[in-house]
Amino acid sequence: MTEAVFVWPLRVYYEDTDAAGVVYYANYLKFLERARTEWLRALGFELPEIERDFRRVFVVRHVSIDFLQPARLGDALAATVAITEVGRSRLRLQQEVRRGDDLLVRAQVTLASLDTLRWRPAAMPEPLSSAMEATP
Repeated sequence: MTEAVFVWPLRVYYEDTDAAGVVYYANYLKFLERARTEWLRALGFELPEIERDFRRVFVVRHVSIDFLQPARLGDALAATVAITEVGRSRLRLQQEVRRGDDLLVRAQVTLASLDTLRWRPAAMPEPLSSAMEATP
């Protein structure tokens, strides 16, 4: 959908690494989640407000992830978010984790918008979908 990419800087801490001194694979999912949360914040939306005002939450429906290179303790990284598709109740994103120009992780993430009363798929709030579609 868009070429715009949101970038969220992060640093690898000791708690992120495994016994081999590299980032434990599951922690990359945390990095990607943080980037998505900060991306929504940059669009003007806080997760608690989306739930309170619109009775919607976003859940991860599907993730396809490629681990290409390891990150290590102290590395300065950047997690990115780019929209690939905005549907009525679904959002597809391309996300990456980079160290400088080096691509470490590439992921395709599908989120579903759920109504918090029924816990069923429901249309994304119009102000949010409009903000996403207006992203250059």
